[in-house]
Amino acid sequence: MPDPTRRSAGYPGSVNELTDILRQGGYLADRGLATALYVAMSLQRPILLEGEVGVGKTEVAKVLATVFGRKLIRLQCYEGIDTNQALYEWDYTRQMLQIRALSEHQVVAEEAVDKLFGPKFLLERPLLAAVRAGDQAVLLIDEVDRADDEFEAFLLEVLSDFQISIPEVGTIKAQSPPLVVLTSNRTRELHDALKRRCLYHWIGYPPAEREVEIVLIREPGVSEVLARKVVAAVNRLRELDLAKPPGVAETIDWARTLDLLGGTGLDPQLAQDTLGAVVKERDDLDLVRDNLEEITSGA
Repeated sequence: MPDPTRRSAGYPGSVNELTDILRQGGYLADRGLATALYVAMSLQRPILLEGEVGVGKTEVAKVLATVFGRKLIRLQCYEGIDTNQALYEWDYTRQMLQIRALSEHQVVAEEAVDKLFGPKFLLERPLLAAVRAGDQAVLLIDEVDRADDEFEAFLLEVLSDFQISIPEVGTIKAQSPPLVVLTSNRTRELHDALKRRCLYHWIGYPPAEREVEIVLIREPGVSEVLARKVVAAVNRLRELDLAKPPGVAETIDWARTLDLLGGTGLDPQLAQDTLGAVVKERDDLDLVRDNLEEITSGA
């Protein structure tokens, strides 16, 4: 039975309720993903989503923030990212202006330090913003596999207690943790320590029927006939030895493109004219063009 206390606190009352809420937000989650998200929200645990590029991992966090009225805070990971870029930086320009003002008034050194290192001089970066926002935020740590081992270890520490110590200001702790969604495309293996801290779910390519439904939800103007033809063609593309197989995002883009051009079918010429919506690598384009008849057969 759904817990009314949890619902009043902004939590879904059941897995089915969360599934319906996500659908209303335009995201069609299968039972496994909805269950993982429900448990993560209920236990206030980070969730790590892995899967191929373009299957909707990042979109999960965006939709959760929208449907539950929370602030989306995104930390985009990349090679070389450091703690300052994730936590906070000092507004040095503003501090210099303050130094000039203090010198004009001949403020003593101790009082000057107090005036120069206060919260108003902090430039919030995603992690500090998420700690301050607490359960009013969804923190998206996107493509965590692109960061290095040192940064991953730092993330583990922050996710363990959701508090940040700033020597000049003190310790800032979240009263209630934000909902944290981490995504990974598996460009490298993440450490077990981080995985143990998170719940885990793998998002794969959806079955054809579900992918058709996703297209129709995201692009209601597209006919079901066209959606089915596009999904069938995309599934044939995924069977090829492509460097970057198309994800669900590309399926939606292709259907949207064909609908814009007034397409009702998918003949080889129309497919070739619109390949840029679904194939994003030069070598992949050559391979696909060589197999267009087979890819569009029956479309």
